[in-house]
Amino acid sequence: MPKVKTNSGAKKRFSFTGTGKIKRKHAYKSHILTKKTKKQKRNLTHTSIVDKANRDQVRKMLMLK
Repeated sequence: MPKVKTNSGAKKRFSFTGTGKIKRKHAYKSHILTKKTKKQKRNLTHTSIVDKANRDQVRKMLMLK
């Protein structure tokens, strides 16, 4: 049976903290930035933790139990 591959898109988008939580970046920070306020762009810069509702899906994409 072949090896199961990690989702390449997820591999690029998520990383782990030292305690094992999954970090993610905010959406809406890539283009059409002229109409967004400085405050909005600044707050989108920070990373956050994946919510528990999506945690299992992300872990499955990263092939972690």
